[in-house]
Amino acid sequence: MEEKLSNAARAVAALKGRSPLHPTPDVEVAVVTPTRLRPDRIGYLLELYASLREQDVSWEWILALDGVSEEGMPEVLRVDARVKVVALPRPVGAGAARNFAVNEVTADWLTTSDDDDVLPAQSLAVRLRYAQKHDLGWCAGWSADLHLDRSITTWRCSTPPGFHAPGDVWRHWTSPEATIPIGPTTLLARTEIVRASGGYAALPQGEDYAYLVGVTGAARGALLPTAVYHYRKHAEQMTAQPEYPAMERQARKFAWKYGEHLETLRKETCV
Repeated sequence: MEEKLSNAARAVAALKGRSPLHPTPDVEVAVVTPTRLRPDRIGYLLELYASLREQDVSWEWILALDGVSEEGMPEVLRVDARVKVVALPRPVGAGAARNFAVNEVTADWLTTSDDDDVLPAQSLAVRLRYAQKHDLGWCAGWSADLHLDRSITTWRCSTPPGFHAPGDVWRHWTSPEATIPIGPTTLLARTEIVRASGGYAALPQGEDYAYLVGVTGAARGALLPTAVYHYRKHAEQMTAQPEYPAMERQARKFAWKYGEHLETLRKETCV
C-alpha cells in the first residue's frame, strides 16, 4: 500500500507547475470515473490523475463518489478546479454512478476510466483529433494490460482498425460468450450520443458492454490501431474477485441481445 501511494505521490509531484489548477475556457473532453475512494485504490486514483495532467487537450474529470464522503478525497484533487465531484448519498454501483456523472458533463466529448487504471500519453488527443477530422460520433483504440512490474501487454480486439458504420462493432461480437468486440473504456464519444443512447445499463456489472453496443450502434466511428488505455491488473480489481463470474453470463446476454434488437430495428428501417 505504501509503495502504491509513494509511486503516485512522485508522479503528481513531478507535474507540479506544469499544468494549471484552474479550468480552461473551453473544455474539450470529460473523463468520467466512479469511485468509492477505497484506501487500497487511492494510490491508483492519484496515478490516474497524474496521467490526466499529462494529456494535451483540455479536460474535466468528473468523479462520481459511489456512496462515500468527499472527506476521503486527496487534497491535490480538491484544489484542482477541473475535478468535479458528484457525491451520491448511497452506493448505486459503477453504471448508475457513471450516469449521474454524465449529467454534469459540459464538454462535447466524453470518455471513462476506472479509478485504478491509467491513460497513456496522447490518449485523449489521438482519439479526439481523429474523430473531429473525420466527423465521427465515436473513436476507440486498443486496450493494454498494465502489470504489477509496469510492463504492458496490448490486447487487439476482434473489431478491425478503421471506420465502422452504426452497428458494425456489434457484428464482430459473435455470441454473448465470445470476447467483447472493443474495450468499452477505450471509447471516446460525443456526449450527445452517449445521452441519446441511454448511457450505462441498469446492471450490477457488465453495464459497459451495453454502453459500448449502444454508442457504437448509434453513430459512425473508428477504431485506431494504438493502445489508448492501460488496464491495471491486480488482485483487488473487481473482475478478479471470486463472485464476479456469477452474473457475467447474464450481463453479456443482456448486452448482446440489445445489439441484436438494434440490428433488427436498423434492418426494418432500411426496408
